[in-house]
Amino acid sequence: MSDLSLPDTQTVVKSATTYGRDLLERVLTTFLQAFIAGIVVTQPLNGSMWYAALTGGVGAGLALLKGLFARLRGLTNSASIAKTV
Repeated sequence: MSDLSLPDTQTVVKSATTYGRDLLERVLTTFLQAFIAGIVVTQPLNGSMWYAALTGGVGAGLALLKGLFARLRGLTNSASIAKTV
């Protein structure tokens, strides 16, 4: 029977917290960036502010999916898909 070395509970909780904070920051900043970009585009074209919000929401949703995919890629504390992060 081989010994299985698992990290302690404190390490797992810290890792999950770090990952969650990183992913939340990425999703929120993506939403804000896309929302501002949507406003810049919709204002001259007389578009609705709701289109800008929808654009921001789609961008944030894609950022969330990318961050979750990055977590499945490896055991890191980052929502980045770069291997060095």
